[in-house]
Amino acid sequence: MNDKAQSKKTVTIEQIASPIRRPRDQRETLIGLGLNRMGRRRTLVDTPQTRGMIAKVQHMVRIVEDQG
Repeated sequence: MNDKAQSKKTVTIEQIASPIRRPRDQRETLIGLGLNRMGRRRTLVDTPQTRGMIAKVQHMVRIVEDQG
């Protein structure tokens, strides 16, 4: 890995609620984040786009670790 790849901030999120009976766009946002099952964790690059997606489904996910 080069220095640029190592210096990127990451955020780890975990799905804590079910998307059942939620609006379609919220279910699709979870899929876009790589989550589709309760308890699943995903580490993503911390960008404004990622933070916006997390904010949209903040009631169904929690931030486990914020590195950077």
